[in-house]
This record gives sequence, C-alpha cells and structure tokens, in this order.
Amino acid sequence: MQHSVVLVHGFTQTAASWDGVLDGTAIDVVPHDDLWSTARHIGEQHGPAAYVGYSMGGRLCLHLALATPEVVERLVVLGATAGIEDERERTARRLADERLAADIDRDGVDAFLERWLSHPMFGDLTEPGPRRRDPGILAACLRRLGTGVQEPLWDRLAELSMPVLVVAGERDDKFIAVGRRMADAIGDNARFAVVPGAGHAAHLEEPKAFRAVVEPFLEGDAEGEEGAEGQL
Repeated sequence: MQHSVVLVHGFTQTAASWDGVLDGTAIDVVPHDDLWSTARHIGEQHGPAAYVGYSMGGRLCLHLALATPEVVERLVVLGATAGIEDERERTARRLADERLAADIDRDGVDAFLERWLSHPMFGDLTEPGPRRRDPGILAACLRRLGTGVQEPLWDRLAELSMPVLVVAGERDDKFIAVGRRMADAIGDNARFAVVPGAGHAAHLEEPKAFRAVVEPFLEGDAEGEEGAEGQL
C-alpha cells in the first residue's frame, strides 16, 4: 500500500536535507510553544500520512503519533529518544540547551554551527548539507523542542498502535540502545533496524542504505509488520 510520506528534519537542518534521501513532502519545522503544539501543527498541515523524522524531527513525529494517532499511518524515527527520565539529567540538558541558545543569540549562526557540527556525534558526516540560518528559529528549537524540555514518554509508547520502525546508525551505540528499548516498549507493531556503515545522521551519511531499510517498511513489507529486528 502506498502512503503519503511527510519528512521531518533534525535540529539545524532544513527540508532540503531530505533531497535525494527519500521521496515525500519535506517540511521546514517552525517551533510553536512546545513539542506537543508543534507536532499538532505539523499534523494539521499535512494530514494522514506516514511520518519520518530524524532526531528532533523524530521526537516531533513521536509526539504527533501520541497526540493524534489517527493522522500517523506509519511512523519512522531515526536517532530519536522518548525522553530523559532522570529529572536531574533532564534539568542539566535543559540548562545546556539554554546556554547553546544564548551562544546563538550572542555569536550568531555561523560560529554556532561550526561548533555544533564539530561534535563527535557528527564525526561520520562528511557533508553537512543545508542548515538553518535563522538564529531566532534555531534558538527557539533549543528552548522549546529540546530534550531538556521534553517530558519522558517511555510509559506511553505502548499506546502506539500504528506500524513503527525505529532506526539507528550502526556506529551510533547510544541510539542503538535507545532504539531497541523504544521498539521493545512499543510492542509487536514495532521493528528496530540498523543502517550499516552509518553514525547518528544515518540518512545523510549512507542514504542508499537508509532507503534500503526504510522504503520496504513504508510500502508495507511483511517483515516490518512482525516486530522483528533487522540489519541489512
């Protein structure tokens, strides 16, 4: 079965980051009051579809699937988390995100992006691709959509009834562990898959391998319905 596909980018990226990766409607995220309101706005704008999100975009798609499940026919999340459970760790992340937002306000986008993309998480990313240039939007994403302000959703994952594919890059150990836990918490309608040869930004680092993992699921392959873990 063919589904309309909505593609939601990660922090600092743009809709154009999906060019050449997957076919679908790629959107530029505009932060609203919080993750819930931003996710609902995306659903209102684009309606019933399969939603694919990376990192921040994956967390937005997860919120949308919980808030209005009738809109999300299928869900793919790459390099995303259901939240930070420890309150002290979550507070520390919120404060760290606020400092990053203040850095953008003070130093501008170019200096911030240079520091951000030098993070070891992006060490496998040889071509950073299009990046957001609006300092206000970047700072608002940190303050309103960051993991530090995200309420933990682990206890709600079993509510998801649509087919779900949770994805991580082969070299992204942190999100492999997170992804497996998310798929287990969702239940039999979820599958976890690894993109070989890729780190955190697997769709940009290894787009062909990413497509090989995601496209069969979006087309409704039998394996994707069985909750199996897979690596291609």
